[in-house]
Amino acid sequence: MPQTDLLLITPPFVQLNTPYPATPSLTGFLQEHSFEVVQQDLSIECIVKLLSKEGLKIIFDFAKGNKFSENAGRIFSLKNEYIRYIDAVVSFLQGKDTTFVHSINTGVLPEASRFNIQQDLEWHFGTDGVQDKAKFLSTLFIEDIGDFITECVDERFGFSRYAEKISVNVIDYQTILDELTINTPITEMMCELLDKSIKKHQPQIIGFTIPFPGNLLPALKSAEFIKKNYPDIFTVIGGGYVNTELRELSETRLFELIDYVCLDAGELCLSELLDYILRGGKFLSRTFILEKGKIKFINNTDKKDFAHENIGTPVYLNLPLDKYISVAETTNRMHNLWTSERWNKMMLAHGCYWHRCSFCDTSLDYIKRYSPANANVLCNRMEAIIKQTGQSGFHFVDEAASPEVLQKLAKEIISRNLSVTWWTNIRFESGFTDELCTLLAKSGCIAVSGGLEVASNRLLKKMNKGISLKSVTRVTAAFQNSGIMVHAYLMYGFPTQTAQETIDSLEVVRQLFSNKLIQSAFWHQFVMTVHSPVGILPEKFETERIFPNSKPFAQNGCEHIDTTGCKHEMYSAGLKKALYNYIHDNGLDFKLQEWFDFKIPKTKISANYIAKFLKYGRN
Repeated sequence: MPQTDLLLITPPFVQLNTPYPATPSLTGFLQEHSFEVVQQDLSIECIVKLLSKEGLKIIFDFAKGNKFSENAGRIFSLKNEYIRYIDAVVSFLQGKDTTFVHSINTGVLPEASRFNIQQDLEWHFGTDGVQDKAKFLSTLFIEDIGDFITECVDERFGFSRYAEKISVNVIDYQTILDELTINTPITEMMCELLDKSIKKHQPQIIGFTIPFPGNLLPALKSAEFIKKNYPDIFTVIGGGYVNTELRELSETRLFELIDYVCLDAGELCLSELLDYILRGGKFLSRTFILEKGKIKFINNTDKKDFAHENIGTPVYLNLPLDKYISVAETTNRMHNLWTSERWNKMMLAHGCYWHRCSFCDTSLDYIKRYSPANANVLCNRMEAIIKQTGQSGFHFVDEAASPEVLQKLAKEIISRNLSVTWWTNIRFESGFTDELCTLLAKSGCIAVSGGLEVASNRLLKKMNKGISLKSVTRVTAAFQNSGIMVHAYLMYGFPTQTAQETIDSLEVVRQLFSNKLIQSAFWHQFVMTVHSPVGILPEKFETERIFPNSKPFAQNGCEHIDTTGCKHEMYSAGLKKALYNYIHDNGLDFKLQEWFDFKIPKTKISANYIAKFLKYGRN
């Protein structure tokens, strides 16, 4: 059997509902450059094997004899019911057996703690939303299984991450090596699936994309298996985690498992790497290697990265498109877009057209190098992907899609008479006018997500966001009037943020929900990163960065001292509780104090603060 040049792998665990976009994009590019490349989504393959009758039997048998919590004990006592229904539930969530929806809604599924929800499902779904209700209940069923696995089988497990806590800002690589010695049914399933793929494709090189901390350990566990059983195969890693966390790589022991570590966009470094290994090429770029026992970084700055317009069309061959699982984690339609349905993920441009936000990794290639493709090229790619996948839904995964690019794309979609559905990430800037939002909706846009962050004009200016609460209000209103849903990313704990500003931000968020300007949102606490303006020049932001005593294996987020702000972590639970209720249209008339179990400042935001921006229209 002829050998494959490269096997590209997405390691467990990323997404249930759709392929992560890295390997399809790189596969398309490399195939256009005459390399024999195949890809494997080891994440979804492992999940599907785990969530099967065979998989659950292995899980329950492994857990036998454990001392269970009350919840895990209930699940174990109902193990025959979980085994009985798991294949039917997964088939339904894959869109293959829609008739089972009626049984699900009559309550046949076993229930554990995830079903202890304070929501009126009949109110949320009505009598006609039988599919949505069944998907929500099926998700609770699967999440109960996930809780059991985490408690009784592998505490590192998560449906969209694995050993994430271990992999975040690892100080000592020995921690990773210790974890690699642990074998569980999950790691065994992963290695069995990997072995089958290697035997089938006979790759000379295997590359792992590591987008998140929760993918590091599975990738290294896979590489360990390869080095033990297939020592002649070269291994390479890259992806978002590598690009941000491993830029100061000094741990030589990593190269016992990994031969090459690639940074930044993968097109240049991978094409040169394949040429170097397979064809006797002389150049490497943006790549770490081990040379004479020492780590060497070959940057080759004279080599220019490929423009986004020239990277080709993503390829979905070799991916099991019928196995992806569509789940509904909440009853909120906007929030569920990330996990529900199988979207074609695609980028309109490389990098961010704004690339100025002070909390963002603006010094790194994935942000600072902005390279858009023209609308004709983008639509050609969309049409080609639709032919490959049979799906016309797109999630454009850009850092932030510019109004200019989206306007041109929308006009091209309409001129070609394409029937597509799409959503993307944007900035709440004034370029999104009523006219543009109407055009975007006409072209198939159903939703956008954007960073509102601190919801404070002072802090938005300090962040260099380039937006104000007035522009946010009017832009979200333009999207609302066009029937486009809006999700807002929210931040608390930015340097110098006071308790008063935190509570005032919550009031602004409450008013945005109350005025139906946003339908979904998510709070996260500010994290200083080493590649952001705040991390590079902390004194400019009146904060102090704390440096570790020893050189860490990986570093992105870093500790800091905010000498002028409040104790931000104490507000976390109240902010998230309030937001959870606002998303579900509850508690919008509650006083803010009711979300907290300690005394908070009284908000200084007037009751009609947001409404007044709507009343007087645009400037």
